[in-house]
Amino acid sequence: MNKKEIENILKDYHWMMNSIKVLRESMEDAGEGLTAKYGVEASVPKPQGTTSDPVYREILRRESRLKVIDKYKTRISLIQSRLHLIEDERELEVLHWLLEGKSYRWIGAHMGLSFSHIKRIRDSIVEQLTKETNVIIETNLLKHKSAC
Repeated sequence: MNKKEIENILKDYHWMMNSIKVLRESMEDAGEGLTAKYGVEASVPKPQGTTSDPVYREILRRESRLKVIDKYKTRISLIQSRLHLIEDERELEVLHWLLEGKSYRWIGAHMGLSFSHIKRIRDSIVEQLTKETNVIIETNLLKHKSAC
């Protein structure tokens, strides 16, 4: 995982969390009202090349949404599993607000720091999270080489 990827996850963390919540809520119902058994809809010709079964199409749609949830969960877990690496109190506070989706300017105003200082703190956080990623990758490579 490189710095840019971690920066993007930090930036997107808040909306990914919200999306997971909303997607899970929307998946709770059973999809009632998907079939048209009576009336005009029942006699209308179905399009060619796709299934006419609305329940099956709903299953496919939900399956693709579950894949999106899994992708978001993987990215979020990557950050959550490394939160313990940030030990500086100021960095923890900045990280907390970044994960809440606050802007650098908002965080700076809240903490009484400049916009550029918040960006430097964020860069330090990303650096620490990136180092841990590289250590994990190197450790796994060494284990793999020693097993050969």
